[in-house]
Amino acid sequence: MMPDRRAVDDAGFQGLVRVAGRTFTMGSNEHYVEEAPAHPVTVDGFWIDATPVTNRQFASFVNATGHVTIAEMAPRAEDYPGALPKMLRAGSLVFTPPKAVVGPDIAQWWSFKFGADWRHPYGGRTDIRGKLDHPVVHIAYSDAKAYAAWAGKDLPTEAEWELAARGGLDEAEFAWGDALNPEGKLMANIWQGTFPTLSTKPAGSDRTSPVGSFPSNGYGIYDMIGNVWEWTSDFWSTRHPEPASHSCCIPSNPRGGDADASYDPRLPDIRIPRRVLKGGSHLCAPNYCRRYRPAARHAEPEDTSTSHVGFRCVKRA
Repeated sequence: MMPDRRAVDDAGFQGLVRVAGRTFTMGSNEHYVEEAPAHPVTVDGFWIDATPVTNRQFASFVNATGHVTIAEMAPRAEDYPGALPKMLRAGSLVFTPPKAVVGPDIAQWWSFKFGADWRHPYGGRTDIRGKLDHPVVHIAYSDAKAYAAWAGKDLPTEAEWELAARGGLDEAEFAWGDALNPEGKLMANIWQGTFPTLSTKPAGSDRTSPVGSFPSNGYGIYDMIGNVWEWTSDFWSTRHPEPASHSCCIPSNPRGGDADASYDPRLPDIRIPRRVLKGGSHLCAPNYCRRYRPAARHAEPEDTSTSHVGFRCVKRA
């Protein structure tokens, strides 16, 4: 069920949900190494978008500002040493399910498509007709920041995002409890079937879904899990800090790592900071990427956009 767009909270912030400040356990010791160690943090109260930013909302921003996204601009050769000249064209990464998989190479299902951007989510002549209430995708970090500034908001920190995603269920496995599909009910837009070759979703519904198509969490926030990964403002770190040894030393409003430590060591000649993505997407699957949980996190270079990454904003008191 969609959130009521006419509803206005007691602070007069339309489309925002209030998350009260509190101390909670961030991270997890039960899954991927980058989520550990679980540790307490304190976060001040804030307001957060009830849903990811939609194509309709992003179009309003572009119409008002003339903003051109990173995916719509040709990369500069000096920023990408060794890049083939023929690849220095505007475009973005698009998921295409392969017929079969040989080995772990993700290039079997991810490709850089010229002309892919937020208006043309799968490249070519694709468009967003009929998808105005879907999350906007092919958004790089600077695009999300520009929208947030225009809207008088900001991007959430990783801690803010995780607190909001948990919906008041501290240390629960998912945003709604400890069962992925309680009583057989689908709670989020994640992959159904065997990733990446077989989707068992109805025809036409195997990618993004309209925001609010699945139940909200305990705070009344939609799509914190699945649908699209979401940008946070924190630089990537390979793991969380160790828990504070005393309650007096619990981190307050943590901001994650620093830019230098976030660079991808596999690409020493390309020094582009990476930020933390949260929430998983419609491509996360039990057999492949189980990152459809509040504690899960993923590194994304600031310049990179894909067909499964979007964002939402916060407003602080």
